[in-house]
Amino acid sequence: MIAPPPVWVRRVVLGPLVVALAVLMVPTTLMFALVVGAALTWVLPGRLRVVRVLWMIAFYVVWDAAALLAMLGLWIGAGCGLFADRAWYRRAHVRLARGMLALFFWQVRWTLRLRIVVDVADEAALPDAPLVVLSRHAGPGDSFILVDRLLGLAGRAPAVVLKDTLQWDPAIDVLLHRLPSAFVTPSSRRRPGQPGARQTVRRIAEGLTADDALVLFPEGGNVTARRRAGRIAKLREAGQDRLADRAEGMANVMAPHVGGFEAALDGSPDAAVLVVAHTGLERLVTVGDIWRELPMDKTIRLAGWLHPAGAVPRDGAAREDWLFDQWGVVDRWIGDRVPS
Repeated sequence: MIAPPPVWVRRVVLGPLVVALAVLMVPTTLMFALVVGAALTWVLPGRLRVVRVLWMIAFYVVWDAAALLAMLGLWIGAGCGLFADRAWYRRAHVRLARGMLALFFWQVRWTLRLRIVVDVADEAALPDAPLVVLSRHAGPGDSFILVDRLLGLAGRAPAVVLKDTLQWDPAIDVLLHRLPSAFVTPSSRRRPGQPGARQTVRRIAEGLTADDALVLFPEGGNVTARRRAGRIAKLREAGQDRLADRAEGMANVMAPHVGGFEAALDGSPDAAVLVVAHTGLERLVTVGDIWRELPMDKTIRLAGWLHPAGAVPRDGAAREDWLFDQWGVVDRWIGDRVPS
């Protein structure tokens, strides 16, 4: 994807452009027609793919603009940023993220007919310690679903490390720069001296509290057959045949990278670890896949396995084996629920 523009362009041009688009869109006949069309998707036969897609795009623009205006109000309330280091300012953004994601997924469930079933440790079971969350990565929007569950069920403020291209979205850009999260530039575009993913993860992990959860996707991207085969090939090229054999035996996941996980535990050695599996979106790889599946009429299932602080080995090689063990659990859980 194209690298995001400089910060001043994103704040002065992209953000106001989204707000202006929403202001122009809401009172128009087009918006009214989309609302009516979206309502009719429950009554009329057929998939009505075009109406659903147009409605979700329009809703997202308005949703993005509303989040930007709310964050502008918080920034003004903080003395135009003078008191942005206060605890209440961060808590306000966590509450805003929780409310905006709840609204977004209410709309997704209605328009795309998605049902989310969660079997993850609840708030009472989570320890009073920082939390590192390791999740598989498969299908569009799975990171949003996971963050929504952490905010809604666990009450944790999510710390996420994302690709810098997501800064094209003004609301995500502003919100995550005000929470303990970061955007990482790929090595192909990284300037000399600019921190990479491991350094960024460790920096964020060092500041974690018992109210936070650092979310990592050890596979590094959505699972595809090509990426899975490439990861196995790289393990063999590095002389790690044993791990490559283990990766070949896991049909539903890709071999995990241990680097970010190690950096997280080095930065926050007292953190508990929550391993998360989910299924329901793995068939949605390309835009064509998503288009064919509309409306999705799917049930997304999440499960989690909590490991207390100190349960993860300290040694690097042992940590990698431990991570592959957990990914084996995830692979078997998925295999029991997804047809071959």
